[in-house]
Amino acid sequence: MTVQLSGAAIGDETIHALPKRNLVQAMTRGMLCRCPACGKGSAFGKYLKVAHACEACGEELHHHRADDAPPYFTVFILGHILIPLVLAVEVAFVPALWVHMAIWIPLSIALTLAILPPVKGALVGLQGAIYMHGFDPNAEDDFARMAGQKTEELYGQ
Repeated sequence: MTVQLSGAAIGDETIHALPKRNLVQAMTRGMLCRCPACGKGSAFGKYLKVAHACEACGEELHHHRADDAPPYFTVFILGHILIPLVLAVEVAFVPALWVHMAIWIPLSIALTLAILPPVKGALVGLQGAIYMHGFDPNAEDDFARMAGQKTEELYGQ
């Protein structure tokens, strides 16, 4: 059974159905560190700082809430890659401990720094595709909802 929302009234406001966004496309664009909406502009202003808005299409990106998810997924991915490699090298060559440290510490740091931005971009793309947080134009501002006030009352608009 499917339910389709075509326009519902809550209080004195009307909520309009939002167009369906392609989840895979948005996450792929984010993983390439591009804007999840258009794929042309950059999603990041700096290394891990998400741009305020896309310079190509104007989509606002600043309200994402990636929080601790990108580092968690990065550790999860790299753990599944590096631990089998460490074990395979240990079994095959039995190198000294200093050799393990000389190989795996720099490799772990380099891979972490390389994988973290694409993982964060994919999460921002996921949030944009499913209208999470500030990506939903019908939702109240997170801070206003937490304070129990409407956005206009909170910011004096």
